[in-house]
Amino acid sequence: MPELPEVEVVRRGLERWIVGRTTAEVAVLHPRAVRRHVAGAADFAARLSGRRVLDARRRGKYLWLPLGDGPSGPASDDGDWALLAHLGMSGQLLVQPADAPDEKHLRVRVGFQDELHTELRFVDQRTFGGLSLHPLTEDGVPDAVAHIARDPLDPEFDEEGFHRALRARRTTVKRALLDQSLISGVGNIYADEALWRTGLHYDRPTAALTRPRVSELLAHVRAVMGEALAVGGTSFDSLYVNVNGESGYFDRSLDAYGREDEPCRRCGTPIRRRPWMNRSSYYCPRCQRPPRVRRPLAAG
Repeated sequence: MPELPEVEVVRRGLERWIVGRTTAEVAVLHPRAVRRHVAGAADFAARLSGRRVLDARRRGKYLWLPLGDGPSGPASDDGDWALLAHLGMSGQLLVQPADAPDEKHLRVRVGFQDELHTELRFVDQRTFGGLSLHPLTEDGVPDAVAHIARDPLDPEFDEEGFHRALRARRTTVKRALLDQSLISGVGNIYADEALWRTGLHYDRPTAALTRPRVSELLAHVRAVMGEALAVGGTSFDSLYVNVNGESGYFDRSLDAYGREDEPCRRCGTPIRRRPWMNRSSYYCPRCQRPPRVRRPLAAG
């Protein structure tokens, strides 16, 4: 699943190629792609048509396009609305020439009222992602994702509040990093990378983490995401691409994730992989020592 860097790469592409344009015809080719729009596919197409795209924004793994007034629809009768996108496992938002052949898994097509002759296409092989229309809260966030925490690249991310939440919860550090109510945008890949850089085992209890240790971890989370952004994100297959259909290259720079049995770049010990919450965790057994299991004292 795309994580924050990949979604941010897509957001930047939409900002460049879509913002400021007014939508024309909207075609929903597979109703599952708009299943989160409770009024249905026909309503989605009618309400999105004729809208001016004002901006491209993101929080964590979600991105949205705030919409301006049009001849009819939610922005004119219910206040400010936005087109919300979640890419799921295989979703792609592509800006394609209008006369380009349809992709095999094309789900939604959005045309525009201009002479650029390009359109926005939502392609999704596994149909876990989707598009929907939602009202915006006072903070400018779609109501459906208002509960999602700010991400570590957000200037308003509350680092001290994050540390307090970690100390208060009876959980482990990787579980906390993937908890979107605590910190958004971090997924399996970048969690493993940041933990390797920090020298923390994925099962380390959060209650034992000191404030300096949390700051170090967050610094590595930000650093690894920034480096991934610089090269277009991480692509292990053709399912993640930017709006121009191009893959990212950060997989070539990964230190832990996907490197089972390869030598740790810090100490040379082979990287291990362990099953974890229906996923895998990659770590160095020497640099990231597992927490000690406390055994109960024997009765004397």
